[in-house]
Amino acid sequence: MNNTVPDAPRLALLYTRVRVEERMLLDAFESIGVPIEAIDTRSLAFDTTDPEPWTRFYAVIDRSLSLTCSITATRILEGFGVRCINPARAIEVCSDKLASTIALERAGVPTPRVCVAVDEESALLAVESIGYPAVLKPTIGSWGRLVARVNDRDAAEAIIEHRATLGSAQQGVFYVQEFIDKPGRDLRVFVVGGEPIAAIARRSAHWVTNTARGATAEGIAITEELGDLCRRAASTCHADVVAIDLLECPRRGLLVNELNHSMEFRNSVQTTGVDIPRLVAEHAIRIARACRAEVAACR
Repeated sequence: MNNTVPDAPRLALLYTRVRVEERMLLDAFESIGVPIEAIDTRSLAFDTTDPEPWTRFYAVIDRSLSLTCSITATRILEGFGVRCINPARAIEVCSDKLASTIALERAGVPTPRVCVAVDEESALLAVESIGYPAVLKPTIGSWGRLVARVNDRDAAEAIIEHRATLGSAQQGVFYVQEFIDKPGRDLRVFVVGGEPIAAIARRSAHWVTNTARGATAEGIAITEELGDLCRRAASTCHADVVAIDLLECPRRGLLVNELNHSMEFRNSVQTTGVDIPRLVAEHAIRIARACRAEVAACR
């Protein structure tokens, strides 16, 4: 039996690997009855003078694991006038910790204090300005990789020299963040269409509370304070779908730590009791329908 919704808008999903999350999203569209075409970005060669293969879609969801693929594809598609979920500007802000920090601070959203340097000597000054312990992070990265807590000057000198010696452009920016003595956990809130829909607390004996590093998660209620802060944070990056990581500072309260444009949610659906992929799919369908209406109005 065909359960396709009559006159459903045309959508596509870009991927580099179909993980559990992408499979859940595809299943959500199928259960709603809206077809969606899954396209491997690794197989594409975009002709920037030929929008025709893409303008048949009213919206395209980017789920590429590769940041390079995400930014490249969304820039080109937006140049063709295709609505991307998330937009390129959202991906650019969320994927770069310095860009995220600047956007959040401009909007008055509370964050940990950050100092940035582009030279070894000034990087050491940045660490000592923040004070020990401090956290050194690459501006681009995920899953807690290459994040280091610096407890004293000797450690700071060693890590800064190591990163400078690596020589990549990514390691040439020294992003130094205030260490927050959090209560053994951090918070992640999933925001769809500007509204917080679910939240988890991630607990770990390690100071890096990331599930990729062994942290365990539990569902938590979204308080008025938490919800309001996450709405403000989401608005700074113009994301349709975003996961917001927060720290609970004993002195300053809730602080927004990071923004995640391609959120993982495989373990959070059961943990929170919220059907996250279906809510993402429903929001994408609303966007696609609105885009179709705009196209029709211009004809």
